[in-house]
Amino acid sequence: MPAFEKTIYLTFDDGPHPDITPFVLDQLGRYQAKAHFFCIGQNVDRYSETYQSIQAGGHGIGNHTQHHVNGWKTSSADYLADVTLAAARIDSNWFRPPYGRLRSQQARSILTHFPQMRIAMWDVLSGDFDRSRDGEYCARQVQNYAGPGSIVVLHDSEKAWNRLKVCLPKALEYFHKKGFRFAKLPDA
Repeated sequence: MPAFEKTIYLTFDDGPHPDITPFVLDQLGRYQAKAHFFCIGQNVDRYSETYQSIQAGGHGIGNHTQHHVNGWKTSSADYLADVTLAAARIDSNWFRPPYGRLRSQQARSILTHFPQMRIAMWDVLSGDFDRSRDGEYCARQVQNYAGPGSIVVLHDSEKAWNRLKVCLPKALEYFHKKGFRFAKLPDA
């Protein structure tokens, strides 16, 4: 993203989650921060009220496949089918591949079938999904490596919860004090 402004793009993968996503929304609200949520279609089906609360808060949404499939372990046809299932539930032109794993044929296939789609990766990985780390480590990752225009990936999932609940408030406070704002990705 453009690096000339003090803007950070926080993104959250794997939700919505009925308990963790509301915590994230509350934390963001404390700083008038906007973010982008890359949602798994089956979680949108399960937790539609939580999904609607993301949108009602003015945050961005993106497609993270229907079943969180790994592009390196899935045929291109099956991968596109899973993205298409999620697209029926998630009205967005943003896509992020689970695990960041996407073969070039899969990317071409998605962009052919969804010409307005943009694929969003990241430049700062918090590591909140890694159970061998703690929340302090994840906060330091964000603080040390994020800067103007950074896209930071976090997770509103049970797997990341113990680290996210420490990392997110620290990162928001740290960058807020430095005069940064937090924005959702621009409309694709």
